[in-house]
Amino acid sequence: MMSIYLLGLDISTTATKALLINLQGEVVAVASAAYECASPYPLWSEQWPDLWWQGAITSIRAVLQQTGVAPAQIVGLGLTGQMHGLVTLDAQQQVLRPAILWNDQRTAAECDDIRRRIGRANLIAITGNDALTGFTAPKLLWMQKHEPDLYKRIAHVLLPKDFVRLKLTGGFAMDVSDGAGTLLMDVRGRTWSAPVLTALDITAGWLPALFEGTQVTGHITREAAVTTGLLAGTPVVAGAGDQAAQAVGVGAIHEGVVALTLGTSGVVFATTNTPMIEPEARLHAFCHAVPRRWHMMAVMLSAGGSLRWWRDTLAAISPISPLSYDTLMTLAAQAPAGCEGLIFLPYLTGERCPHPDPLARGAFVGLTVRHTLAHMTRAVLEGVAFGLRDNFDLLRHAGLGLISQVRISGGGVTSALWRQILADVLDTELVTVNTSEGAAFGAALLAGVGCACWQNLDEACASTMHITGHTLPNATSVLHYAQQRQIYQALYPALKKI
Repeated sequence: MMSIYLLGLDISTTATKALLINLQGEVVAVASAAYECASPYPLWSEQWPDLWWQGAITSIRAVLQQTGVAPAQIVGLGLTGQMHGLVTLDAQQQVLRPAILWNDQRTAAECDDIRRRIGRANLIAITGNDALTGFTAPKLLWMQKHEPDLYKRIAHVLLPKDFVRLKLTGGFAMDVSDGAGTLLMDVRGRTWSAPVLTALDITAGWLPALFEGTQVTGHITREAAVTTGLLAGTPVVAGAGDQAAQAVGVGAIHEGVVALTLGTSGVVFATTNTPMIEPEARLHAFCHAVPRRWHMMAVMLSAGGSLRWWRDTLAAISPISPLSYDTLMTLAAQAPAGCEGLIFLPYLTGERCPHPDPLARGAFVGLTVRHTLAHMTRAVLEGVAFGLRDNFDLLRHAGLGLISQVRISGGGVTSALWRQILADVLDTELVTVNTSEGAAFGAALLAGVGCACWQNLDEACASTMHITGHTLPNATSVLHYAQQRQIYQALYPALKKI
């Protein structure tokens, strides 16, 4: 019997990754193609969409070459990728300008305009979110104001992964999890919001049809087959935005199971069976990739990014070369929990949750002559953990029920020390699972359900993943961190004015 495989394609800000898995959930091959972002002016972040397509071609061909898998053995492809980016096309499907990405900060005035036109409370009630610079809608208003000639030529609006979908299938489509991050959807109804589109003077016909994450949206065209090496006619499912796909990829698809991703940013993701909207929008409320489910999500901007900054800063002056993360963890383990009163604020690139403040700034507070490099390194790990605990508390205050399990993933979880600090600060057990490829793996599972390899995502997750590790909180450290966290929480409001 011929083996069959599923392909997940992840279009991130830094690279396009292709992931090939079998029906047992084993990763058969991974390949990626990197590219750069452009920042032509302060606060801007842009990419030409063709970079993603060329990255898709390169990475797909690489996994085929690595494995020798015949294109006919790949029964479905799922898409995921960076959310919120604005891709605009004209009537001939030509890209009008570089895509404005999720981390672009130019649209503060447009966010204020959206609140004025719709009303902040009404906007949150409809879309589940406040107007933030990262979302798609303010980017359209920025084009409307600053590039009116290009704006008049818009015929289609897409998100990054859906541009690649267009290249693969020739069709326009978007999944509801990614669509919910545009600020243009009725998150409860899982459809585009006519009142929001009318208020913002955005043409409804520009937007693609919306699909659930497991629905087939098209098939590989003959032209795309020649370009990528895939088989013409291979189904392409809707997929999901990167965080929803990441949650699927670790099995966080039920209420009570929370996904904690410790990457460059830190993401706390909680599935809900009904739409739950935090009245002040300190949490994001989006549709899940799982049909008829939703999720609340909190994002801190510099989680693993804080440790990377600290490593790079030390590397410039350290006699150790290269200065590895393992070396940093060895250093941090030499300092006691709480770092003898030293606290690090991880707001190196502003903050999103729980403080939606692009001007928030990082700090070491409480330095004395007793503090060493070990203390400062551990303080970075603890500061990130405190920030993530703030977001767990937001989930509880928003009405989330019992958290039965926290599934942790991302580059930071490779450190046993950081896992223990997180377990102690969060005062909860953390578990890891056998899948480590996150969003791309989730996209492949969505493809498998869409192509009837499994009946639903419950069966897909049960068939492909299992728990591989547990980290339990230490009672003494839990108490110590609870006391220190009170000081941490007082620091942002105390320092905000300066």
